[in-house]
Amino acid sequence: MMYGQVLHHQGREEDLVNLNVGGIQHKVERCVLLRFPNTRVGQLIQCCSDAAILELCDDYSPAEQEYYFDRSPQVFHCVLNFYRTGHFHALEELCVFCFSQEIEYWGIGELDLEACCLDWFLERKHDREQNACGRSSNATSSGEISVVGSDLWRFEGTWCSDVRKFMWQTLEDPNHSKCSKGVAMLSVLVILTSIVAMCIHSMPEFRYATDSEHSVLDSLELICNIFFSVEFVLRVAAAPRPWTFLGNPLNMIDMASVLPFYVTLAFESLDEGDGDGEENQSLVNMGKVVQVLRLMRAFRVLKLARHSEGVRAFGETLKNCQSEVGLLILFITVGISFFSTFIYYTEKEDASSKLSSIPVCWWWAIISMTTVGYGDVYPQTAAGRIVATLCILCGLLVVSLPITIIMNNFSKYFEKNTDKRRLSVAKT
Repeated sequence: MMYGQVLHHQGREEDLVNLNVGGIQHKVERCVLLRFPNTRVGQLIQCCSDAAILELCDDYSPAEQEYYFDRSPQVFHCVLNFYRTGHFHALEELCVFCFSQEIEYWGIGELDLEACCLDWFLERKHDREQNACGRSSNATSSGEISVVGSDLWRFEGTWCSDVRKFMWQTLEDPNHSKCSKGVAMLSVLVILTSIVAMCIHSMPEFRYATDSEHSVLDSLELICNIFFSVEFVLRVAAAPRPWTFLGNPLNMIDMASVLPFYVTLAFESLDEGDGDGEENQSLVNMGKVVQVLRLMRAFRVLKLARHSEGVRAFGETLKNCQSEVGLLILFITVGISFFSTFIYYTEKEDASSKLSSIPVCWWWAIISMTTVGYGDVYPQTAAGRIVATLCILCGLLVVSLPITIIMNNFSKYFEKNTDKRRLSVAKT
């Protein structure tokens, strides 16, 4: 005789309800099940027809008056204990999603759990949901190490599948082979070289030098852009789904780092081709556009995200902490508006104070709440210093609270990416 068969045989036979859950029989008094009439079993024993009964259970034997359920017997022991004692506890050894689905089937809510089980159950469920969300966004997530393995099957039956598969693995997975590691190291070297060249080009002695002195930097810039262009074209050609290639944020960064170079060349060629006169006046605006496009070369710094676990983990953290980041911005905005107004009205009577308007006070409030302040603008009166002290203390609290959550998520995603890289190395 099984465990469920020896429970609650007290009372008259006609007052007992026969339940068969996952092959385990239970005899439970009708009055016990009616304690919670809105649950599945509570509604079942109130049904007056076989059709209504079969809507709530998997099978029913009128001769034996037995109800059959093809559900988990482990979870039903918790459900049965809930009917008898009124206290609902969870099983730690079961999957939280499986347990949640089972109790939903029986018409019991998660909030019916006792306090000793509710906290860890909801926390564990939230963690699993976050992990599941991260796995489901592998194909487009900027925080993932690589989605090469999940896309290899897409090359089957396509043109030049073997060549494209090799190119894809070489460009996307640094752990695939020594060749892919060499390509990754070369890419990082070129990125760093282009950043250094961009920084040197901004120095006054190089910015206003002659064309002959610019030749080395210009040649270096040209080589870097050719490398980025070839790399981008090869990625597009080798991609298993070229039409969704730009859906990946890293690929969008690659395009944004290459496109300004060619647009700038087009504008400069127009500038050289046109003659003097009124047409040259319109080229002044083109020159401003060119300067803006040159600023977009800063996107090359973001190309390091393809080769840096920390940068990818940071991007993934921001993506999954949008509510926390929004809350941080909201708190800082409210604090800036509040303290800038206060400091203005406490300092406006002092002629020596530089806090002469609320917009000026915005700058003071920003640097006071988020940093230690620059010292260019500061309060002169005693009341203003009190307000400044409160502003600094408020800034510490406002910034530290959401930052803790963001840092915890960053650590989690960084460890997850590190583990995936270790598994990828182990498989190779």
